[in-house]
Amino acid sequence: MSKKNYAFGKNNLILIAIGMAVVIIGFLLMTGPSTTIDHFEADIFSARRIKIAPVMCLIGFVIMIYAVIKKPKEE
Repeated sequence: MSKKNYAFGKNNLILIAIGMAVVIIGFLLMTGPSTTIDHFEADIFSARRIKIAPVMCLIGFVIMIYAVIKKPKEE
């Protein structure tokens, strides 16, 4: 089978996988204990959950968008 039939090259697929991993890490950073009616959890306002995790997700999505738009190298 010819490689010209594939929409993405090897580098594009690697970048998509890296972007997915960064997004998954961002979502994992957002997890933590939740606030209940009986107990208030102040960790929901931590910098990790409010600032770092959403930025990681955004960076991951930007990497994936770049990987999709990037033209694969011609061999």
